[in-house]
Amino acid sequence: MGFEGGEERGVGVVEDARFGGIDLGVWAEFDVAAGTSYPLLFRMLDDAAVAGVLWDRFLSSSQREVIAEGLGVGEEQARSLTALLVGLRELGKCVPGFQRRERGVWELLGEDLVAGAGRVPMVPVEVGRSSMHVAFGVLAGFGFAVGGNSSPAVRCAQVVGGMGGRFLQVDVQGAAAMRRVAATAGGAAWQDLRARYAALVRYLAGAVVVPERLSVQAAVLIAGVGTLVGRLSGRRTHWLEAADMPAFGAAEHFTRARHRAVDCVDEAVLERVDLEPVPFTTAHPQLKGPNAMQASLMEQLPGLVARYGVGITVIADGTGSGKSTGALEVCRISNEQCGASGVAWLMPTTATTDAAWEMLEGYVRAHRPGRAPVTLAHSHSALNAAYTGTRLTTDAGDRQAAPTTAPAAPTPDHTSIPASTEHHAAGADDGLLAPAEPGEPEEARETTAPEGFLRSQDVALLAQFTAATVDQAQMAALPVEFSALRLLALSGKTVVIDEAHALTPFSHLQLLRLLGWLGSLRTPVVLLSATMPASTSNALVAAYLTGAGHKTGQPPAEDYAPAFPGWLFADAATGTAHRMEDTARIRHAQARRRELKVTLRPVTYRRLGEAGRAVEPGERLAVISQAIGQVAREGGCAMVGCATVADAQDTYRYLQRSWTGDPGELMLLHARFPGWVREQRTNWVRRALGPAGPRPGRLVLVTTSMLDTSLDIDVDMMVSDLASIARLLQRAGRLARFHLTWQNTGHRPSWWTTGHLPHLTVLQPHGAGGGTAIPAEWRTVEPAFLLHATADLLRAKGPELHLQVPDGVQDLVEQVHGEHSPFANKTAHLRRLLEGHLERAMAEEHLSAVHLVPPPGRVSALADLHRQYLTAGQAATRLGTLPRRVLPCYLTSGGGVALDRAGTQRLPEQAHPSDRLVRHILRHTVPVPAPWVARRGPQHRPPAGWSQHPLLADLVLLPAPAHDPAHTEHYGRHRLRMDDELGLVHSRAN
Repeated sequence: MGFEGGEERGVGVVEDARFGGIDLGVWAEFDVAAGTSYPLLFRMLDDAAVAGVLWDRFLSSSQREVIAEGLGVGEEQARSLTALLVGLRELGKCVPGFQRRERGVWELLGEDLVAGAGRVPMVPVEVGRSSMHVAFGVLAGFGFAVGGNSSPAVRCAQVVGGMGGRFLQVDVQGAAAMRRVAATAGGAAWQDLRARYAALVRYLAGAVVVPERLSVQAAVLIAGVGTLVGRLSGRRTHWLEAADMPAFGAAEHFTRARHRAVDCVDEAVLERVDLEPVPFTTAHPQLKGPNAMQASLMEQLPGLVARYGVGITVIADGTGSGKSTGALEVCRISNEQCGASGVAWLMPTTATTDAAWEMLEGYVRAHRPGRAPVTLAHSHSALNAAYTGTRLTTDAGDRQAAPTTAPAAPTPDHTSIPASTEHHAAGADDGLLAPAEPGEPEEARETTAPEGFLRSQDVALLAQFTAATVDQAQMAALPVEFSALRLLALSGKTVVIDEAHALTPFSHLQLLRLLGWLGSLRTPVVLLSATMPASTSNALVAAYLTGAGHKTGQPPAEDYAPAFPGWLFADAATGTAHRMEDTARIRHAQARRRELKVTLRPVTYRRLGEAGRAVEPGERLAVISQAIGQVAREGGCAMVGCATVADAQDTYRYLQRSWTGDPGELMLLHARFPGWVREQRTNWVRRALGPAGPRPGRLVLVTTSMLDTSLDIDVDMMVSDLASIARLLQRAGRLARFHLTWQNTGHRPSWWTTGHLPHLTVLQPHGAGGGTAIPAEWRTVEPAFLLHATADLLRAKGPELHLQVPDGVQDLVEQVHGEHSPFANKTAHLRRLLEGHLERAMAEEHLSAVHLVPPPGRVSALADLHRQYLTAGQAATRLGTLPRRVLPCYLTSGGGVALDRAGTQRLPEQAHPSDRLVRHILRHTVPVPAPWVARRGPQHRPPAGWSQHPLLADLVLLPAPAHDPAHTEHYGRHRLRMDDELGLVHSRAN
């Protein structure tokens, strides 16, 4: 079959590759400042060259295998075909509509092209769609079979178009037909030149084989490579240098392009590195050796993976038992034997993701690699001073360690936050940089600090080692722009999903779909949880195996829930569940066994209201004060876990009344402090209550669910509002967390005598009839059914539950969260609550399914992956989590607006703020539900100069006179006030 618009050229392609052999007047890039254009052919060859280097240095061996198998060719030809398709991504610029954009270059085109332009459409050329249409004819000319949606010519053309971010439909009889292309993309001269350009790319890339197929998985990965290539070779610094060089022929340019491509990928720090093998205690220096669970994984799993290949591992164990260390060992084994390279660690919240990043960064540094960036990918990563600091400066003099005493609540005249962050001028980098480990050279941290390309938030997932919120990964299963790039980023690594149970039905369905795609892409996956019901484990593993090609059914025929505590490995090859040996599991359970005392205390729930209101005995606030009395009097560390921010603020205010110690020993931490305050307090808590301390002599921490999961902290006493049993058990994971390792070490207060049982007091709000009465505000946190069922369960256990951990954990979880919970139908009241819960869950699942991409086995045309037009900003990975960000600011006596009450940091208003200035602004913002600020006035709008900035344009100002700490701003019925001690205070008008 001939080329589009011409016969196969044979030796002609060799002549075209020589200097002067082909017209180079068609441009791809134009620099107005330099007045320089860059030939389209050279840009196509640049793309092909970068694709080849990414194949060699960035793609994991498992990804290369998926692509080669999906094309039905060997890896060498798969590399060449990938380079060919990527080289065609800009071919759609070889049309009159695009070339006319720069009149000066247009006038220099050959007469045959100008004469053959025909009528140039007035509609701007969409390069991705144009490239897809012209590539279809070119590929057909190469001999790629033309047929239905899955035929090589159609699917490869969709891949070319999809490199622009979205897969589009190829209308073989319509817009992609040769007649239509000739009418809209230029006549014979244009068609011939496009065919010659494509032939040159094919010839120089060495793509001599015509594939008989292209799988969906291979198509997605190739499209992801093409998208990444566009980010790299499209940078002005990459092509402008080549544009200023003396003229070369295509062959000589491609030789030079391959050398430049190596430098390009090296500068982006995308090359995969192999971490050198090190002893266990070197990789995990905080441990003296593996525990029984970790040792079991290290002994059993290598043989299973060597025999069966890639699969999904589930580790179910109590909080603080070393699941993260076990997961890192699974990653090491999987990367060594499954062709994966790197780790993507996914967490449910930004706070836990920050902690995971520190853990992963320390793990990578322990291997002493030459260069291995560890990125942090979530919507607020720019607010993490440790992360942004290591990226932006290496000045050790700027580094500042966390304070050694608890930060007191900030007041107008005083704050415990280090002074270096209080008095920066606007635009200064106000982030505290993470301190280097004692005795550790500063250069060690720089080996893992992201630089250059990987500093961009939208490509952070591409790093070989990354910690991210699970939302970032879930968007790979949504029809958003560049979803293929996310799948490319995830599939080359071992993916760890921590706290895998902590998702709503809406998010759970998205995770199931993501797992199906990861299974189809042969990606090793590790699931971690301390409170995951068997039904959830079964569903997650079955979704992965279904993607890998197994028909597991609903529910799956095989049990994919590990014994608790224990682990399970399900291989993708056979779908068989392989479990931890019983002897090792029993030994591990015995070694970790400890006892907790759980007391259910009925309380009267009532908001504090006026600061001086008398609180009656039996009220929630009075019981909290009584429960923590021993810590207040005799020392130790206590945590009060509140259901809502408002409850935490009330609790803190009430405890202040009787607090006689240092004000810094009573601390409030929740999500509605300005970002820099919240981050500093969270980091202080993690260090002060962590395994290394320094541990305060006395501390009462009033908080919300921020510290419930995956934070390695320990308190001596805990009081909690009623929550689901899974959340209570997670919260209790911070109670005496280091009990086993701290025995007889003097870390505990004097009242912690031999035989003392760590005590969790659960506050059950009750009504006039004595039954559980859930406050309306709590129902947005967790379903009422779970709270009622938990209260009933704890009440049935008697006044005090002596809980054996880990032995008794799974039974409690199953009784409330399990698929066939005995409490689900115990009473008519619970039955009604359950029905309402199931209806809401089904509604959430329906809403979630509306936006999901189809599973890989149900994709016909690649356009099925982008039938809906969603942006990353519109795509919801959780219901109700599209908040607005409020920026507190202060009106000074001089008439200006400042970011601080003292007026030292003027509110910047420039239209093009630097990255540091944007980060400085965002670190002062507070997330709030969108309805709170829906009715805002002119005074709440950000400066006009921010209107086009993607991160600043949607901010909502919260102005207040600097001299009036009590000022409340009205947004319709909602009233907001930034309190220097309490954080953002919300109220609603009657």
